[in-house]
Amino acid sequence: MRVLLSTIGSRGDVQPLVALALELRDLGCDVRLCVPPDFREWIEGLGFTVTPIGPELRSTAKPNVRTTITPEQRRQMIEGTIAAQFETIKAAARDCDAIVGATALQIAAPSIAEMLGIPYVFAAYCPVVLPSPHHAPPVLAALGDSPAPVLADYSALWDADAKRWDDVWQPLLNAQRASLGLSPVDGVRDHVLTSRPWLAADATLAPWTDSVPAAVFQTGAWIVDDDRPLSPELESFLDAGDPPIYVGFGSVRAPGQLAGVSIESARALGKRIVLSRGWAELSLIDDRADCIAIGEVNQQKLFARVAAVVHHGGAGTTTNAARAGAPQLVMPQHYDQHYFARRVEELETGVAYTLRDLRPDDVIAKLRRVVDPAVKARAESVAMSVRADGAMVAAKAVRSL
Repeated sequence: MRVLLSTIGSRGDVQPLVALALELRDLGCDVRLCVPPDFREWIEGLGFTVTPIGPELRSTAKPNVRTTITPEQRRQMIEGTIAAQFETIKAAARDCDAIVGATALQIAAPSIAEMLGIPYVFAAYCPVVLPSPHHAPPVLAALGDSPAPVLADYSALWDADAKRWDDVWQPLLNAQRASLGLSPVDGVRDHVLTSRPWLAADATLAPWTDSVPAAVFQTGAWIVDDDRPLSPELESFLDAGDPPIYVGFGSVRAPGQLAGVSIESARALGKRIVLSRGWAELSLIDDRADCIAIGEVNQQKLFARVAAVVHHGGAGTTTNAARAGAPQLVMPQHYDQHYFARRVEELETGVAYTLRDLRPDDVIAKLRRVVDPAVKARAESVAMSVRADGAMVAAKAVRSL
């Protein structure tokens, strides 16, 4: 069986597909990936064929990148995205028996699968990506976006969300479908998400609680089993004192003052810091021995040795911290991150803090709560329920399509 795995997004969007690819290969499948060029070298190093799609994304996480665009620039970007998706995914899917798409910007993938007459699966990494009257639709907005208000029923917001999808994508999508000999679609969002999407999220950390559970297949989170060693420098730092606090924002933007505020807040509590540079290129504020800056790292090994994890609330980082039993301080910005921040608080394994209101005194107070021994005990208890076999469950389901 030959399978194409496709996504457009950052490391948090790509890495779960790599986990699925590894499991599919173990089942004897020939796996290809269509992902942004930032990840080509890494994935080809694992022995998979990669078709790059779109521009490199790493520069978008830098604080000085301009985020405002004109309506004309936005129109050109949308048209370019659609054209690139249809051209690139069509070529990548040649001779494939199934396509798995992750992230909601997979506008072209279901149409390509339909043209080829093969199964298509859409996978979400967080419940709020999927329509339900019990939660609001996610909004990909600017740094510091606020979560949706609490409502008894979110159906009206989902109706408005569907209209936005149609307004933006429907004319372009149907024009491309016509060129492939396919009939037009009514309702772009439902077409992209499919009638039975998969939820690649842990059932303890991110359960599907809708009244119609059969509409979604929850596989569990797709996690790469990481056996890479920590660097000798990091090992020496960890061995030199009490467990430090990890601060990292992965492949998303972060305000320039975040590193300084985090370091000074940790020092106020007598804690050391492991600072992940990430795509935002965070840096140390001095050369004192109580802090270390690192690059790409095995989170699974590192998080088992830290006092707390301070992060943006991405699905992958939240899951890795939960598996490690590490208390969390989540500073969400947008999309699904507010959901994971709320779930960490509901599970009593950490606290949330709005990044837009970044103030040293507040961060100190939040960190003091997070490093409380009771929170650590609760995080370790929850960790026992977090499963690691989601990619295997999904791979077996793909194999049986």
